[in-house]
Amino acid sequence: MEEIEKLSWPAGTMIYPLPAVLVSCGASPEEWSMLTVAWTGITCTDPAMCYISVRPERACYPLIERNMEFTINLTTAAMARATDWAGVRSTRDYDKWKETGLTPLPGEKVASPTIAESPLSLECRVKTVIPLGSHTMFLAEILGVRADARYLDPETGSFSLEKARLMAYSHGFYHELGAAIGRFGFSVRKPETKRKKAAGK
Repeated sequence: MEEIEKLSWPAGTMIYPLPAVLVSCGASPEEWSMLTVAWTGITCTDPAMCYISVRPERACYPLIERNMEFTINLTTAAMARATDWAGVRSTRDYDKWKETGLTPLPGEKVASPTIAESPLSLECRVKTVIPLGSHTMFLAEILGVRADARYLDPETGSFSLEKARLMAYSHGFYHELGAAIGRFGFSVRKPETKRKKAAGK
């Protein structure tokens, strides 16, 4: 085996890539807003739960803390500029909906809005608030999922999220996700030819 040199760096947030999501919040259209979040992920399958970690100084923080609800909206390559803009500008100074051109839709399970341009949105209710240091974690239950019907395959009925050109964040850069290299469980699945031969016996 070829010798591989490893470098030792101080502790840091180096788990990449991550989703680059837009988190929408607010209890009424008058206060609806959004912010870009990369510190996010799934924490449990049953019940379906997730988290976001937000700096207390962010303008949207009090909205999430007061209402205890938010919506996670997945982003696409087409939403890259809006996603970045919503992360570097503050709700205190701008109307983010107007500036980004994104469209809020009333929530179904929560008061916070869904972003119409997002291919998939998760409506969440906060269960636990955990101050961690620079960020506070909002651990939440996923109450419902809203999916863009454009990505539903009419023949199979499956949801083809890969067609949405999802975007990820990696070490300061946004990336469009590329071609699939395997399906879950492919490493232990029998090759197609073997399955066909076995079925013919």
